[in-house]
Amino acid sequence: MLEQSVHELELRTRGRGFYEFTGQVQALLEQTGFETGLATLHLQHTSASLLIQENADPEVRRDLERFFARLAPDGDPLFQHTSEGEDDMPAHVRTALTAVNLNIPIQNRRLALGTWQGIYLWEHRQDRTAGTLCFILLGKNLVKTADG
Repeated sequence: MLEQSVHELELRTRGRGFYEFTGQVQALLEQTGFETGLATLHLQHTSASLLIQENADPEVRRDLERFFARLAPDGDPLFQHTSEGEDDMPAHVRTALTAVNLNIPIQNRRLALGTWQGIYLWEHRQDRTAGTLCFILLGKNLVKTADG
């Protein structure tokens, strides 16, 4: 029988950039005892994204940042929504073009990520922020937990 477990993680940033949190998700998965299934991650934040990206060469993440800076630059006169600063609307555009949800298979009590893949929160604002990550597991659980 399939079981479900729901958790939240508070993710804090120091401003624009990539923040890997693969280890936090894997640790939570190990605590729950799920052997197989699906991990769904949802970021409750309107100016940041979730993505699975290469975790070996940081130049990949810098290149992505440079590309999006060209695509949706801060202070672009096109944008009228600037009540929270010149980076506000470009951050919303970047979020709209990426994702706030990820689904990752669980195999043998591990996230089924490739060798060079990591899970990142990509903060699009210049200032430090925080976002809540809703983490839902659905699958075959070998260990019963108090909340699952």
